[in-house]
Amino acid sequence: MKTSAQAAAFGRRKEPHTVIIARGNEIRHFTVRPWIAAAAGSAFALAAIGYLTATTYLVFRDDLIGATMARQARVQQAYEDRISALRAQVDRITSRQFLDQQLMETKVSELLSRQSQLSLRNGRLGPAPDQQTTSPADATPPAKARDEQASLIGAPQAETLAVAAADASRPFSFWSTRVTSHEAESQADRADRLFVTLNKSLRAVEDDQIERVTTLASDAYQAADTIAETLRDAGLPADQDFGKVDVGGPLIALDGPMAFDTKVKELDDALDALDRLKTGARKLPLANPAPGRSVSSPFGPRKDPLIGSAALHSGTDLRAPYGTAALATAAGTVTKAGWNGGYGRMVEIDHGGGFVTRYAHLNKVLAVPNQQVVPGQQIGEIGSSGRSTGPHLHYEVRRNGEPVDPLRFIRIGNKLGQYL
Repeated sequence: MKTSAQAAAFGRRKEPHTVIIARGNEIRHFTVRPWIAAAAGSAFALAAIGYLTATTYLVFRDDLIGATMARQARVQQAYEDRISALRAQVDRITSRQFLDQQLMETKVSELLSRQSQLSLRNGRLGPAPDQQTTSPADATPPAKARDEQASLIGAPQAETLAVAAADASRPFSFWSTRVTSHEAESQADRADRLFVTLNKSLRAVEDDQIERVTTLASDAYQAADTIAETLRDAGLPADQDFGKVDVGGPLIALDGPMAFDTKVKELDDALDALDRLKTGARKLPLANPAPGRSVSSPFGPRKDPLIGSAALHSGTDLRAPYGTAALATAAGTVTKAGWNGGYGRMVEIDHGGGFVTRYAHLNKVLAVPNQQVVPGQQIGEIGSSGRSTGPHLHYEVRRNGEPVDPLRFIRIGNKLGQYL
């Protein structure tokens, strides 16, 4: 009773868990402690978790590996795409620079060609003022004209073209491919401004050359017209007798590249016409056989100085002292040289076209028959041989065998002297 009372008073007694193993006559028993049970449970739980984890890994390993490889493939593809894009960009930049270089070379070649053409035009325009004789007030010295033309082309343009050519000749492989759009735009703007400036400058030179050619042609035509009108007014042969061809047609103005060539051809035609007129006029006896000497007896009827009766004076007498040079008034061939009756010592020159001049009363003859003479060449010395009352030069001009007034030719020569 006492024991039951104690158990009821103090509760049930906890006995340790005992494992009893009976094998035949052997009996073994083990006491299971709480911590041993906890350790065993933990080990079992870990083993179960490990088994489940290993099983899960084995099941999903292929999927994980495939996902990883797919991700790596995507990364690699993106990297290759980026490399391809960069290569394409480099190719575009290189191609653009190559095209820009070709365009630059083309433009520079065109500018250099235009400059060379302008230089050749200057060379053609240089001798033009020398071929044309204008009045002293309008004449421009050739050296000054060449200086003005050279200043139009100018050294700065040549230097600029040289720099542009050097830049264009640089291989495109040396051009920077890491150029921002702003820098590229600035370079393009600078190149455009350069070419625009050069084109304007070359255009100004072309316009000036065309204007110069036009002015020269106008002056040549004006000089030719003046010579022709003066000769016609005097009743002398003008341009129609010197090989001028009758032409005509509507005027169709030209512009562009053919403008300069057309103007040059017009200038050539004008200079040819002027040259024909000059050549024909120089064949006429327009010079003074004794420059600076006064007229003692003009052409026409007069009282004969020896017998006092009325007579025709077939020439003009120019008063001059003994030994004064008598000059040929035009180019020609000496037909007579020596004593000729009342003319005394005389020289006769045939100038062609029916014109003949005579130089009479000479003191000394310096020409011989069949001799070719040029204008201004001395053909004798003034004297008083033949029917003469004192030293003077009797100068005759005959046209088709008929005497004409020599003073008319001398006046025409004085008027046209600046053109001939």
